[in-house]
Amino acid sequence: MSPRGVAIPDLRERLFDAAEQVLAREGPAALTSRAITGEAGCAKGLLHAHFDGLDEFVAELVLDRFARTARQAGGLPARAGQATVADNLVTVALALLNSLDPAVAGLAMTRPAASLRIRRALEAGAPGFTAIQNAITTYLDAERRLGRLPDGTDTASVALALVGTVHHLLMTSWAGGPDPRAQTERLVALLVGATPGGSSASPVTR
Repeated sequence: MSPRGVAIPDLRERLFDAAEQVLAREGPAALTSRAITGEAGCAKGLLHAHFDGLDEFVAELVLDRFARTARQAGGLPARAGQATVADNLVTVALALLNSLDPAVAGLAMTRPAASLRIRRALEAGAPGFTAIQNAITTYLDAERRLGRLPDGTDTASVALALVGTVHHLLMTSWAGGPDPRAQTERLVALLVGATPGGSSASPVTR
């Protein structure tokens, strides 16, 4: 799933950023290799020199954004005992929610070859939803040991509910629809027993 022969350290990120800009401005129909390289200020044909077509490029873009969020979630256990449980969960949930522009998610879903590449990469262990879910579970376990969650809290189920719901919101959000951030904050409040809008709530205690 990795691009071949990339010599410029920031080339991938330049192309990924350019693709997101084209999608945001002109929509999926405008996303071509020429549009991407033009937006990135690169030579025409450069994308195909490093990716096996647009489907692989789209798959790699999605996987890159998921991996970035997984790295952020990996630091969550170290925040146990800091801020509030709700604050920390909302932060990582919103990072996942913002990891992909809805246009990118929609594009990946409508390109079967790209979707298949993404699925196979995740099944092979590429960092994504499972890594994020595991990090959240580890974090909640630490908070439970500190007494900021009840002893009986099913941390694995809380993590699954949060990641599963955010995944749903990520894949189904569209302009003019309900604000997924507000929905995410309400879900976190429900899952950990915090007050709605719990970014400023008191720590959850037994």
